[in-house]
Amino acid sequence: MRAMVAMTAAAAMLAGCTTAGRETAAAGRPMAIEGDSIRYETSPCFGTCPVYAVTIRPDGSGTFEGQRFTAVTGLREFKATPEQYRRFAAALQPYRPANGEMLYDMGTPLCGRPMVSDMPSVDVRWSEASGGAQHLSLYYGCGTEAMRDAIRAAPEVLPIGAFIKPAAPFPPSR
Repeated sequence: MRAMVAMTAAAAMLAGCTTAGRETAAAGRPMAIEGDSIRYETSPCFGTCPVYAVTIRPDGSGTFEGQRFTAVTGLREFKATPEQYRRFAAALQPYRPANGEMLYDMGTPLCGRPMVSDMPSVDVRWSEASGGAQHLSLYYGCGTEAMRDAIRAAPEVLPIGAFIKPAAPFPPSR
């Protein structure tokens, strides 16, 4: 009788470990958890660089906050596809710190000697449902050209282009 109760209890505990209805991760690629998110935030430059923050989750739900030199200011919600989220995350993945933060800012060892001043910066923050977090700060006068290009282009896979691009200053001529 004791053995039967123990076996039933063990089976019930193991049944709680199944992932009914969840997709499996592709080989070698971790599966995002519902509470995960990526926040991508630009900073001002000497000129009219767009200043905004975008936060997106694996299900594609996201928020855009236009601050300066964007087509819209304030908070806007948007919906991307999970595939767009994966493409955005994949573009940033090579530069994601294993843990903690990496600072490519003027005066930091990772920057070395900055190539240009008065450039904008970008902060990328990965937040995990488990409580883990990573942070990348990149001043566009630091880092490699490939790194700068990849991080600058990453938001292009998200459906936020109309929020970022400022409206034309003059009506088109007829």
